[in-house]
Amino acid sequence: MGISPLPLLSLDCNDQMSESKRRLKVKKQRVWGKTVKRHWRCRRRSRSMLMKRIPEGCTRTLNPFQKKVKTLKKLIPNKESMGLGGLFRDTAEYIMCLQMRVKVMQIMVKVLTGSNE
Repeated sequence: MGISPLPLLSLDCNDQMSESKRRLKVKKQRVWGKTVKRHWRCRRRSRSMLMKRIPEGCTRTLNPFQKKVKTLKKLIPNKESMGLGGLFRDTAEYIMCLQMRVKVMQIMVKVLTGSNE
């Protein structure tokens, strides 16, 4: 067997470790950069899609009266009424219904607590 004709390899581990760390760092930076770019690209795309989905009629501003009517429509559970008169009629009925519920609850409290006031 004898001595190998090949020269001994340098065993400078620090050099190899620093080179592998540098490569790993560069690789992480590339992956991170791609991830950030992809995130912003998707975010920009979704924002532009949202802007396209908004109908043109919704971008106009409402006057104060229209805002109040819209808020009233949200508050009243029965939305079957047609027009402003129907909305006011449904609102009046809903208020009367709520008043009756309050009276019934007050009577229940009096009966259950046993007060004779």
